[in-house]
Amino acid sequence: MTFANELNAQVPDDTRQEMMQALREILLNAMEHGAAFNAEQVVEVTAVRTARALVFYVRDPGAGFRQESLSHAAIATLSHDPAAHIAKREEEGMRPGGYGLLLAGGTVDELIYSEIGNEVLLIKYVDWPQEKIHLMS
Repeated sequence: MTFANELNAQVPDDTRQEMMQALREILLNAMEHGAAFNAEQVVEVTAVRTARALVFYVRDPGAGFRQESLSHAAIATLSHDPAAHIAKREEEGMRPGGYGLLLAGGTVDELIYSEIGNEVLLIKYVDWPQEKIHLMS
């Protein structure tokens, strides 16, 4: 997270906070569900700053997921009742939560998952001041 904050140093505060909040949620999911909080497992994070966007790529070692299997998450019940997942989590003996994907998706411009669900791109479009853009030669 420190690296990501440094990368975002020239981004307006509100945009930086939104991007970091989304990245934090995705990283927590990757560490918990993909790596099972096993310190020997690696969660890969790559950051790219382009002329128009800030992009984070996160890949975890897990088997991935399908969104339709997330009945215990707020993102699955949004259309009819955004809190319906709470009862499902209680039934399954899960801790309170389930808002991470909804939060991440609402704070970045694009949240794109790989087909199996263990890789994600977080994209936030930014209007960089032209004098601050540094291109590699």
